[in-house]
Amino acid sequence: MLHLVVLQLTTTVIAGLIAGLLGGVHALVSALLGGLCCVVPNGLFALRLFISARKPGAVNPMTFFIGEFIKIALTLASLGAVVWLYRDLNWLALIAAFIVALKSYIILLFRH
Repeated sequence: MLHLVVLQLTTTVIAGLIAGLLGGVHALVSALLGGLCCVVPNGLFALRLFISARKPGAVNPMTFFIGEFIKIALTLASLGAVVWLYRDLNWLALIAAFIVALKSYIILLFRH
């Protein structure tokens, strides 16, 4: 789980740097915020699963489903907050970095 969150953070930084080179500072910030809207909820979800897996008898399907619901709600809330609060938002950079971070697990499928 930690590898995936680190990979998502790495791809977010790379997407932010590319957006910054192509679109300037506002694109860089938008891309970083978009990627973090994916990374932070996934990191918290992974931490919650890790902690509950260490407790005896604490692992059940409801823990997973409640955590997944909280992750989705936190993702939507953070995206909404970024759109609401960041006035110089670059939509393309935000959405592109979010998708890159969201789909970065595909890189792990190709490692040996």
